[in-house]
Order: sequence, then C-alpha cells, then structure tokens
Amino acid sequence: MTLKFEDVQHAYEAIKDSTIRTPVVKATRLSLHLGIDLYLKLENLQHTNAFKARGALNKLLTLNEEQRKNGVIACSAGNHAQGVAYHATRLGIPSTIVMPNGTPFNKIQRTEDFGAKVVLHGSNFDESVQFTMDMAKEKNYTFIHPFDDEAVAAGQGTVALEILEQQPDIDTIVVPIGGGGLIAGMAVAAKHVKPNVEIIGAQAQMFDAVLANREKRNGPDGGPTLAEGIAVKEPSKENMQVIDKLVDKIYSATEQEIESAVFDLLSAEKLVVEGAPGTGLAVIKKHLKEFKGKKVCLLVCGGNIDSRLLSTLILRGLVRDGRITRLTFEIDDTPGQLSDISRMIGESGANVVEVIHQRMMQSVSLKKAELEVVIEARDKFHVKDIVKTLKEAGFKVRSSSDV
Repeated sequence: MTLKFEDVQHAYEAIKDSTIRTPVVKATRLSLHLGIDLYLKLENLQHTNAFKARGALNKLLTLNEEQRKNGVIACSAGNHAQGVAYHATRLGIPSTIVMPNGTPFNKIQRTEDFGAKVVLHGSNFDESVQFTMDMAKEKNYTFIHPFDDEAVAAGQGTVALEILEQQPDIDTIVVPIGGGGLIAGMAVAAKHVKPNVEIIGAQAQMFDAVLANREKRNGPDGGPTLAEGIAVKEPSKENMQVIDKLVDKIYSATEQEIESAVFDLLSAEKLVVEGAPGTGLAVIKKHLKEFKGKKVCLLVCGGNIDSRLLSTLILRGLVRDGRITRLTFEIDDTPGQLSDISRMIGESGANVVEVIHQRMMQSVSLKKAELEVVIEARDKFHVKDIVKTLKEAGFKVRSSSDV
C-alpha cells in the first residue's frame, strides 16, 4: 500500500457531505476516575453507528458506471457490511454481503434493512473472505475489502483529520486494531498533521495478530471474543508496513478487561459501545502510567453491540461492582424468618430483587431451610454493612461477593 496523506485529504473532501462529523467530547467521569485527561471521538454516532461507513463510501465513490451497475460485494462481521449496504443503497448500487455464521442477529438485520442481500458462510472472517472473492469473480461484482484496500483505509483516516481539527492539542490517540486499515489510515493522516502525536494500537488478546507480527511470534489462535469487530487473524501486509513505520505502540487486552471497559463506558459516560472501543479503554486502564499528563483521545469506533449480549454484560457488571449480590442464609424453618430478613434489608437501604426458599434438595438438616436472596445495593461496601447487620442479628449468612 502506498497510502499518502493526499489520499486521506481527498477522501475527506469526497465524503464530508455524506458522513457525520462526529463530536470529540471530554470523558469527564472516566477522566476523574482514571486520573488522566481523556477525550472520546464518538464514531458510534456515525451513519450505521461505526466508522466503517467512511471507508465504504470512499471506495464506492471510486467505482465507474459499469461497476456500479454490476454491484458490489463485501465480507464483514457487521460494521463494514452496514457501511457498504447503507451507502451502496443510497447511491443506487446493488450490494451483497457475506457474513460468518454466528454473526449477531442485530447486525444481519440492520444490514438487510439498509438494502443489502446477506449470505452466511464460514465460521469467521478468514473462512468467509475467499468465498466472497470467488462469488465476486463469478458474478462480476466489485469486491470491497474491509481493510486491505487503499481507498477504504484513506476513508477511515479521515477520523484522524477531524480529531486534530476539533482538538489540536491531543497528545495521544488510541485506536482499536483488527486488520489494520483504520489505524494505518489514521496514522498517515495524524502524523502528517502533527508529527509528534502518539498513535497507540489496541487489540483483543485472542486476536492480537498485529502485535504478534511486531513481536516476531506466532499469530493468535482466536476464539470467542466480545470484540468481534476486530477479530482478524491476519492483518494486511500493506497495512503492517504503515503500522511498523508510524504506530508507536501496540497493546492487547483480555476478554475480562474488555468487558469491564465496555461496562465503564456505559455506566460512567452513558455510551453504548461494542467490544472494539472497549479494547481501547481496557488498554488505557491497563497502562495508566503512560497516559498521565497527556491529553488522550480514544476512538469509540462502533456501537453495534447485540442487545441481549449488552443486557448480560450490564448484569455481570452490576454483580462485579457489588450492586447486585446474592445472600445465602441457613435459617430455622419457622414462620417469620423471611419477613425479618426482608425488613432488615429494606431498612438498610437495599432492594430485594429475588427470593428462593428451599426445603428440598439441600444439605441442611430437616428442621433448617436454605434461603437465597438477591439484593440490589449501592456497592460492595454497602453489602458488607448489610451482612454485618444480619450476622449481628443472629442470622447465618454469606455473600456471593465474598466467594
């Protein structure tokens, strides 16, 4: 790839009237909590709720009349698919999208809603891409690669131009990495505008292919990841050349760290994001010392998280913070016990969410009963106070947060 700043600049002019100039906002609560000066570039507010619409549009605008008439095809886990489908339909270009089996239903439905024909094939991007290229050749479609394409990478790079126009004094930009098109385009643009700006890449540990390449070790094995949008086992060689030259550092994050970061963005900044931007925040949290004293911008690259997955993530986050806790009691099987426990929990300022009262299938003695009470509390410290009060009243109780 011979991607140049002029390519990004040209893409910026070409797409600016049909894309959203998304805001850069101060992450006030996270900045206070983490002790750094953190800003967020909200590409989750872009058309199709992801930055991918930029590169897709820029590529579509390069097609000639015959290519437009024949149609386009893309292979994507979701966000690239929606970007291609949205802008292709808007421009009157037929589009077909190949998605791996197991792609979240919301991404399939939204892609179809934007006017594309969806074909499911393979278990991941790498298995689907060859099928897509064969189909493109057979039906004379133009193949739009999600990251291994100069026009696509140039379109993605326009994000960096906006960031440095909106906040010129940014010191560091943190960018999630999958196949490398986004960070390559952004690095070319950002380093041209501000040569001393630091570009840091963030990868999911299960798919840290770019980091593995830089560290001269074998690539990742993959696996189920919350950051499916950046779940790529093999980056583009052309993108790697740009990354090796212009990207300062690359870090990875575990699934637990990514999940926690997605919850942080939701609870602290009220932003619904997917796993990829969560990976960026996870890397920041993991290497906080490096970001102290700097003005940091995290690219919130997408918000297309499955609603069912999000609901589970929220509940797990509440449990992790101690705001939802299960209390397990061994009580005498006599009237009034449950009433007393419920009253004491209520008086403490907590809320009873669920009660399970068992007399059968348990290990306690015949004249005892096991009681499980799920409560909603302020935090772990509140739970400890509640447990202490209950124990002082003579109840035998343990909390799930103590396990």
